Amino acid sequence: MSALSILHRACLRLALLPLPLAPLRAPLRSSSLPRPLRLPRRTAMSSAASRMSHIAAAAASGESNQPAAASGLGQEDDDLSLGYRLPPKEIQDIVDAPPLPVLSFSPSKDKILFLKRRALPPLSDLAKPEEKLAGVRIDGHSNTRSRMSSYTGIGIHKLMDDGTLGPEKVVHGYPEGAKINFVTWSHDGRNLSFSVRVEEEDNKISKLRVWIADVESGEARPLFKSPDIYLNAIFDSFVWVDNSTLLVCTIPVSRGALPQKPSVPSGPKIQSNETKNVVQVRTFQDLLKDEYDADLFDYYATSQLMLVSLDGTVKPMGPPAVYTSIDPSPDDKYLMLSSIHRPYSYIVPCGRFPKRVEVSPRDIVYMENAEPINGEQPEILHKLDLRYGGISWCDESLALVYESWYKTRKTRTWVVAPDKKDVSPCILFDRSSEDVYSDPGSPMLRRTAMGTYVIAKVNKQDESTYLLLNGMGATPEGNVPFLDLFDINTGSKERIWESDKEKYFETVVALMSDKIDGDLPLDQLKILTSKESKTENTQYYLQIWPEKKQVQITNFPHPYPQLASLYKEMIRYQRKDGVQLTAKLYLPPGYDQSKDGPLPCLVWSYPGEFKSKDAAGQVRGSPNEFSGIGATSPLLWLARGFAILSGPTIPIVGEGDVEANDSYVEQLVTSAEAAVEEVVRRGVVHPDKIAVGGHSYGAFMTANLLAHAPHLFCCGIARSGAYNRTLTPFGFQNEDRTLWEATNTYVEMSPFMSANKIKRPILLIHGEQDNNSGTLTMQSDRFFNALKGHGVQSRLVILPFESHGYSARESIMHVLWESDRWLQKYCVNGTSKADSETAADGESKTLAASGGGAAPEGLSSDGFSSIPRSLL
Repeated sequence: MSALSILHRACLRLALLPLPLAPLRAPLRSSSLPRPLRLPRRTAMSSAASRMSHIAAAAASGESNQPAAASGLGQEDDDLSLGYRLPPKEIQDIVDAPPLPVLSFSPSKDKILFLKRRALPPLSDLAKPEEKLAGVRIDGHSNTRSRMSSYTGIGIHKLMDDGTLGPEKVVHGYPEGAKINFVTWSHDGRNLSFSVRVEEEDNKISKLRVWIADVESGEARPLFKSPDIYLNAIFDSFVWVDNSTLLVCTIPVSRGALPQKPSVPSGPKIQSNETKNVVQVRTFQDLLKDEYDADLFDYYATSQLMLVSLDGTVKPMGPPAVYTSIDPSPDDKYLMLSSIHRPYSYIVPCGRFPKRVEVSPRDIVYMENAEPINGEQPEILHKLDLRYGGISWCDESLALVYESWYKTRKTRTWVVAPDKKDVSPCILFDRSSEDVYSDPGSPMLRRTAMGTYVIAKVNKQDESTYLLLNGMGATPEGNVPFLDLFDINTGSKERIWESDKEKYFETVVALMSDKIDGDLPLDQLKILTSKESKTENTQYYLQIWPEKKQVQITNFPHPYPQLASLYKEMIRYQRKDGVQLTAKLYLPPGYDQSKDGPLPCLVWSYPGEFKSKDAAGQVRGSPNEFSGIGATSPLLWLARGFAILSGPTIPIVGEGDVEANDSYVEQLVTSAEAAVEEVVRRGVVHPDKIAVGGHSYGAFMTANLLAHAPHLFCCGIARSGAYNRTLTPFGFQNEDRTLWEATNTYVEMSPFMSANKIKRPILLIHGEQDNNSGTLTMQSDRFFNALKGHGVQSRLVILPFESHGYSARESIMHVLWESDRWLQKYCVNGTSKADSETAADGESKTLAASGGGAAPEGLSSDGFSSIPRSLL
């Protein structure tokens, strides 16, 4: 295609540079590869799942293979000096199970990489020094993003003609124990490129080097001959520009010494708004603070582009700059480079600059020739009234342009003809993004001979133009994924594949016959699908036309056989205002309601906003999906005899001009009431033993439910939440009004303001270095102080070095220990909710710091200020 689509963005400098090469084959970028397949964890345990009676007895008595101190039972609340703890063995075994590999297919789909992973990283990985600059966390020693996960090895399998896998060939030659990242196929599939870093002294990680591996032999070697050339992967890393050449972002050899912070500042830090600009930004973290930070950012983020051949020939490309993306053109003649340039902002992260547009059209998509003639100007491809959402290219006669506007949930797909100026754009789909029942699916892409990905056209031996639309197929009975043959001229469609509805959940993963240029003959279609059920973990299959023959290509073992016979049901119920709600109810293996009676229950959820009650009531997900269990999943407590109500829908609806959050608390409580009433009505959950929990906005939900629905829950677990919305005054989550525009809403939604209403025990957990917008660690710190000030049973756990999500094994195991201890003490073995309310009312007292008479407000008995941090 002779044209490039350009979307002008603030803060980025775009440069189009010619590549000084003979005509090359197209690059294969890691970002253009199909997304690697993420597989569930597996465990080496082979014992059969325990009967329910044994699990329930262990949960009630606190039995565990760990010492008593590790079980969490009988431990004093204020004993905080015992270090990291381990949860019961039945939880440990699931979390410590070695993970299954990530899969990556070769360009011709005849080989599969098995990218091997380790289990949870140690805390020492997170404890390494890092710089926090412009919203980016950097490992200064290795000059890359800190906290990067990695692969431990690469295995290569041939995909045989019968769909089976050949023996594994292990990539070898790189240092033992190396951390591997950015694994990328060459255009012809003969070579792999990847980065390697190794452990050094003092718990440091080396800088990254680029390695090349021959796919046929598995032998790997460094790409650069010089040992002084390192990869700079702060933003982009490297791309293939043909079968034997890569473009690499490297650390400039001449960049000099690390900038030193002045021992004496040159002046005060000043921010000014004397021009009366209206600047409203969210509560971002890790921002640049001064000129020294800006210099450090430049030092680490500046790259020198290097064009390097497999024989080691190196040629610098362009000047050093803070390149954020490098994109070779489809014909390999040009590079489109994006870079960040000064002046830098001190109030938003890199790449996030305020921009206000009040004109129609709102966005314009331009197109220009790669070689402009006589200063010709870019042509307008399409004008949009909503926000530009991307473009999918097919050929010179077809492209799809996407636009959307979140406030109204409006989304549109336009058909445009790039090289036919006399053909006007027309709307293909115009719908609400939250109406999942009307989602037509997305066009499948095929890989071209030049290594790029374009919309796949299908030949049905007639005059029409057909696309393949891959959709999730949401229905009132759950998702039923599909593949449609769609006539783009008439809008008619034919369903050529659909998931099983009765027992299995299947999805289309990738197009496997995309190595053919031009239109794909329908009778030669080949796709990769996944297949799973409630009790059978995900496996992958080839579907081959015209017979639609199905061939299984993987046979992964069950990741947690001890929970293989768990019970799962997608339940449906109704909120009192008529909104339909759903949830996934899990019961432990071997549970017998007639013998075991009602169970303790953990409710885990996350609210969502909607513009219509109908959309809010639509079913999302499938009752036949396999239940993946992550390292901090609430489903872990199935092994401790709990019923789990996972993801009960809590829609916060604001129809028309009504703002959803103006009735947040009411809708939150009525949604929770409906969920609790349903599981209690079924007789599987004890009404006095229901705990509630959530992460981030789910933690915010948890605290609000304990404040406003004390009749529903016996205790709560809130992880990494924000509890005082006055600390996020310019918006949060999907609330775009400011504190001054919606003061009552901000105050009423903040559980911090209702700390005096909370009567149930609440466990707060937070990463010490949370970098998520709005969820600063001090949110939990101040909320805990407010709870203590009202005598609430509460506990605050701050995890060193952890961010918004938790990753180190020590941290995760301790979170599970804390959570299990809380659930055993206040849910399984706790008093009834009625009794605890009486006890709380009778025992909560305000104590003076001196132990005697109260000191004047704001002063301690020794005369010094004692204003608690929660009020600062």
